[in-house]
Amino acid sequence: MNDPFARLPEVPTFTVTSTTLKDGDPLPPAQMSGLFGVPGGQDASPQLSWSGAPEGTKSYAVTVYDPDAPTGSGFWHWAVADIPAGVTSLPEGAGDDTGSGLPEPAYQMPNDARGSRFIGGAPPAGHGQHRYFITVHALDVETIGVPADGTPAYLGFTMAGHILARATIVATAETPAA
Repeated sequence: MNDPFARLPEVPTFTVTSTTLKDGDPLPPAQMSGLFGVPGGQDASPQLSWSGAPEGTKSYAVTVYDPDAPTGSGFWHWAVADIPAGVTSLPEGAGDDTGSGLPEPAYQMPNDARGSRFIGGAPPAGHGQHRYFITVHALDVETIGVPADGTPAYLGFTMAGHILARATIVATAETPAA
């Protein structure tokens, strides 16, 4: 199956949990996309907490990626860079239009809908189950040096040589055929 980390350097793992969602379970309605017309969708980023990052971690990045989107390149739902090493959680809804729940100097990059915010799941009707890789990346640099208007793919490319460890929750979503 399409593993977005399969061709990246292997790194250790640490722990990420969420009060909003569980690994392997469907995205809750709040994490679905009202902006893309999903009834009840709120485009609220999930609550995340992490622990056990390796010594030498100087910052974190958080990404949410759907490798199953029918685009040929997947779909980036959220990318946050430069989360300080002392921060170990983000509240639900941190990825709103203003990034109100993000610690300084963290910033959001445009998702694949070109909004600098979290956009929820919205798999096309009848396309089958999609997976959402919600990942916290522990980095060996305080700032990753990717501009705020950069793409999540550019962030991933730049991070590849700086990832000390990663922690992932995989949630799912499916929209039945009409």
